[in-house]
Amino acid sequence: MTDHHRPRRRGQGELEVQVLAALRDADGPATAGWVQERLGGDLAYTTVITILTRLLAKGAVTRERAGRSFAWTPASDEAGLAARKMRKVLDGEQDREAVLASFVTALDPDDERLLRELLGQPKAEGED
Repeated sequence: MTDHHRPRRRGQGELEVQVLAALRDADGPATAGWVQERLGGDLAYTTVITILTRLLAKGAVTRERAGRSFAWTPASDEAGLAARKMRKVLDGEQDREAVLASFVTALDPDDERLLRELLGQPKAEGED
């Protein structure tokens, strides 16, 4: 028997995306309670805290003390988060050269051209 009144269960990845989107919409650092309200309130406060804590561990958000709780801020935009995921995958591989070569050769010509242009640019100040 199913209960048609219960909200659909969302996966962890989907929740992380929704929480990050809510934080990006904020006018500055936001509390977990604000995020909970922004997402419609059907998530338990503890679930929002769990997702924020996972995002903190992944480096996707930062937090600062705000009274007795924390205010949360996205650490980077969606492009930065995607780049972090790509680096994590690459870091898990033994033959980085083979992985990078395979990646570049699988790019469509426009993306390959863009990558080559980006690699030809001098590093921005403060980059390693």
